[in-house]
Amino acid sequence: MNLHLAEISTMVRVGRHAVLLLDQAGWHLSGDVPVPNNLTLLPLPPKCPELNVLENVCQFMRDNWLSNRVFQNYDDIVMRCCQPWNRLIDQPWRTMSISLRDWAHGF
Repeated sequence: MNLHLAEISTMVRVGRHAVLLLDQAGWHLSGDVPVPNNLTLLPLPPKCPELNVLENVCQFMRDNWLSNRVFQNYDDIVMRCCQPWNRLIDQPWRTMSISLRDWAHGF
């Protein structure tokens, strides 16, 4: 988590500040995690997967591309999991459609 936050911090322009939404996993909110000065961590409420876009993306991938698989070995697992991620990257419109929230536009 430390390395992840440090990397995100480097992507924030000088003089700007970013808010990072995250779930309440223990490693996200540990007091041992140093938060860069240009980031604020905003934990989502517990048990609200509809607010966490990544949960919806992962559910879509499980439902459509990763379910009912038998893997031969570790390399097969990595290959068969990388393929859907790469497929999703090549389809940005799909990510947008999964993550859109009609109710959020009323604010």
